[in-house]
Amino acid sequence: MLKPFSLFVGMRYSLTRKHNLLLSFVSLISMLGVSLGVLILIVALSVMNGSISTLRDEALKSVPHVTLSSDALEDQLPRYLQLAGAAEAIVAAAPYIEGEATLRFQGQNSFVRLRGIDPLLEAEVVNNPGQRYRQLLASLAATENGIILGTQLAGSLGIYSSGEVSAIALGSLLSRSLADSQGFEVVGFADFGLYSNGNIALINMQPARRLFQRDPGVELQLRLKVRDVFAAEAIVASAFFAVSGVTLVPWNVAQASLFNALNMEKILTAFMLLMIVIIGAVNIVSTLVMVVSDKGADIAILRTMGASRRTIMQVFIIQGLIAGVIGTVVGAVLGVLLASNITAISLGLERVINSIFVDANVYLISHLQTQVDWAEVLLVCVAALIISFLATLYPAYRASKIQPAEVLRYE
Repeated sequence: MLKPFSLFVGMRYSLTRKHNLLLSFVSLISMLGVSLGVLILIVALSVMNGSISTLRDEALKSVPHVTLSSDALEDQLPRYLQLAGAAEAIVAAAPYIEGEATLRFQGQNSFVRLRGIDPLLEAEVVNNPGQRYRQLLASLAATENGIILGTQLAGSLGIYSSGEVSAIALGSLLSRSLADSQGFEVVGFADFGLYSNGNIALINMQPARRLFQRDPGVELQLRLKVRDVFAAEAIVASAFFAVSGVTLVPWNVAQASLFNALNMEKILTAFMLLMIVIIGAVNIVSTLVMVVSDKGADIAILRTMGASRRTIMQVFIIQGLIAGVIGTVVGAVLGVLLASNITAISLGLERVINSIFVDANVYLISHLQTQVDWAEVLLVCVAALIISFLATLYPAYRASKIQPAEVLRYE
């Protein structure tokens, strides 16, 4: 099958430049620049996706998928639990109350978020996969005035085994009602995630009601666990659409400051790394400008043979895009491979370094998690191709403006 004329000439100019080493070298540098930019951008985005996923999992160890509140929840709790159980996409539901309090142990004080729960229902909505956590909830259910502390919170209070702490609600503390203080027996320590280990504790529902009876802002709420955390609000809204006066707070709203900051950092990082692709595109511009100067006589001959200015532009656009396409494909393939195997590569480097140097104990980033998002890989490739295309327009326009008479006059 015959190739279009502009495609044939453009590929010929790109692939047959052995006599001009300078042009070949500059063209190779432009391809490498695009490849390097695409590779680094894909790896960086994959690393940030993995970090955001890890932080999300840590946050969801204590933050509900969706928090439901309503003025009628206290009186109609069985109805709300029934609606949640009837929805297929809702895994479990559990009531809780949460307020601010201060814990005291042997002279040490700490302000915490004290959460009153139903341990049996809480075991179904928790995002902590460890069996140890479920055992702690069972111990809490068996101890009326029991309390589960976050690991960091226990360390700050100096509690390393069983003990008894006193708790007083913030409302009682502000009203100087110190007699409202209650004692709790520590039944164990739990992992509430990276952001909650230092400021959260669990107690049973009834002691929590007594403790927070002077705090009017502490109300009963419903914690809901859904199958798809990214559609959490829509799932719960569809399950409770017939109930009026319901307020829903999904996890991404409750932790909006954290995840908005992470997403903004991801966008800014991607924008800065895109500059590497732009630098590669600048090399494409310089390559094509040199080709236009080198091929002036060829362009003039093509014009005299009937080639239009549009055809000449297409020839040089195709020539520049070949470098962009090759660089993008190579960078995308290497970037996906590197992002998918960065943990194994890190472990291999550790072993090599530790085998070379005596008594070396080098630990890199073997714990780093990456997550390749194919939509982002496609977006990076499209952006690189668009930048490469834009880089070809000026040199192609210059080539189309060459006057055959002026060039061939001296030939």
